[in-house]
Amino acid sequence: MTLRPQTVDALDGVDPSYVEDLVRRAVAEDLAGGVDVTSTATVPLHLLGTAAFVPREHGVVAGLGAALAVLDVVLGDELEIALVQRDGAQVVRGEAVLEVTGPVRLLLTAERTALNLLCHLSGVATLTRSWVDAVEGTGARIRDTRKTTPGLRALEKAAVRAGGGVNHRMSLSDAALVKDNHVVAAGGVAAAFEAVRQAFPGVPVEVECDTVEQVVEVLAAGADLVLLDNMVPIQLRECVRLCRERGVITEASGGLSLEIAHEIASTGVDYLAVGALTHSARVLDVGVDLRTDS
Repeated sequence: MTLRPQTVDALDGVDPSYVEDLVRRAVAEDLAGGVDVTSTATVPLHLLGTAAFVPREHGVVAGLGAALAVLDVVLGDELEIALVQRDGAQVVRGEAVLEVTGPVRLLLTAERTALNLLCHLSGVATLTRSWVDAVEGTGARIRDTRKTTPGLRALEKAAVRAGGGVNHRMSLSDAALVKDNHVVAAGGVAAAFEAVRQAFPGVPVEVECDTVEQVVEVLAAGADLVLLDNMVPIQLRECVRLCRERGVITEASGGLSLEIAHEIASTGVDYLAVGALTHSARVLDVGVDLRTDS
């Protein structure tokens, strides 16, 4: 089957074939080649009902398309969608973000897989929004990293966007990011930059620096973007000044927290790189409330 148009629309640009393959594997994992023994034993075959996906706390919702894809795969044409909120919406405790109707057995079979995706991705969006709010008024933007759950990158990065953040590179081929180990292997910051520029002349090159002296060196070499790693505010301000003189974008990373986010953003950096958005987000608590037609 292919995902229904309403599901594809809710995916907000994420490749539907990728999502369908992902959820099919997730559902197969949950069933492990068998059946849902609890629902098969306890739920009458023809019982219909409505499943309401309801947040138990305030937050930002994301992953509704992924949850719908699970329901599409499990219920197929027997699924009717009554309500679907939009990813990125601020949600409140007790107000449904998704309501679907179909055979109760199948709804219960799909419930946990759909919730696993919805809760996790809404957690990513909610944490992202906290960071975005923390730097409001500074001009800095919150950007994610490649510290994503294997196999979930496209969905997690979509959740970052839903929370108001922006995406860094999606893969190792999108752009070059010269980090400390590359510098060691190449024999220096400038040497590493030049090696990438010569091998891949059309690819944007970002270089990680942890001293003002390294920043001066990579600016002279022609870096497109400088990653300022584990610097204190006074260092960040000096590096931002040097980079702005050449029109080079700056990004702060390392040792960041919500408590100091505004202070770091106020140094003038363009981005804060926050790996925690995807690797440490707490799930948003969402549950399913079932109503039956009996």
